[in-house]
Amino acid sequence: MEVVDSKGMVCVTGGTGYLASWLIMKLLQHGYSVNATIRSARGHKTDVSYLTNLSGASQRLRIFHADLDKPESFSAAIEGCVGVFHVAHPMNFGDQEIEDEKIREAVDGTLGILRECLKSKTVRRVVYTSSRTTLMFNDKGLDTVDESSWSDISVMKTLKPISTASYVISKTLAEKAALEFAEKHGLDMVTVIPSWIHGPFLSPRFPESLRSAMAMIFGYQENCMKYPSLTPFVHVDDVASAHIFLLEYSKAKGRYVCSSVEVTPDELFKFLSTRYPEYQIPDADSLREIGGLKHPSLSSKKFLDTGFKYKYGLEEMFDGAIECCKQKCIL
Repeated sequence: MEVVDSKGMVCVTGGTGYLASWLIMKLLQHGYSVNATIRSARGHKTDVSYLTNLSGASQRLRIFHADLDKPESFSAAIEGCVGVFHVAHPMNFGDQEIEDEKIREAVDGTLGILRECLKSKTVRRVVYTSSRTTLMFNDKGLDTVDESSWSDISVMKTLKPISTASYVISKTLAEKAALEFAEKHGLDMVTVIPSWIHGPFLSPRFPESLRSAMAMIFGYQENCMKYPSLTPFVHVDDVASAHIFLLEYSKAKGRYVCSSVEVTPDELFKFLSTRYPEYQIPDADSLREIGGLKHPSLSSKKFLDTGFKYKYGLEEMFDGAIECCKQKCIL
């Protein structure tokens, strides 16, 4: 049943992305009016019908074109909003070298959006989407990390491929800069640090972030990610709900880890081969990452202490992704 009375207007950046599109759907269900930004398409029209066809979208969703390298382009989408969800982040890093200029652009783009939030005079809180990668890559040998942990730049520079190193560095530096900016200027901002987001998706195209996990189902063994000793997952619906919860939770402050399930390669192989016997699941040894950095456990204690509850497990994550692939003729 559609909610008609708006709870206020919010902005979601990177609206066509995997998490952002799901967040837009949830916000509409919660009664918010949503201004979604998408990148300016050069030479072709971006298909946003999967957003504009959502329940409530015809009355309460507006699409804006904006680019991170021109933060002022977000001004119209942010104007009049009570909250901003900054989900967008550049992904197009090259594999040849760590691209300092692109990393700088990612940081500057985030800070530019925060300046637009300050200028609006209406934004009461910004919810920034960070990543587990901002916590995990250091040489401290910790068994568990939480919101007090940060990845180390020198360690991140050793990651392969280079595009991964550039992305991880840019996410870490952008979140640090955003938190410092918010504190300096009195901007109310919290950050959500999700683990590996998994589950169903809205877009007609297969989300890149799901490709490694679903390669096991597709049978593309050479494309399967090599899993560390412990892999953290969280359902896309739980992450979207976490963003809305932290917008509305008056006591929210700082960073919040959002991760609900952790599995070893052996546990993942047993789960997948038992639940989906119709697929050729690679064995645990072929999934296991050999050597490399130790991946610690992620603690969601701070978030759970607010009263937030995760609703979904590994079953719903893979079931949802597989069903979407079947419906969209991807599987």
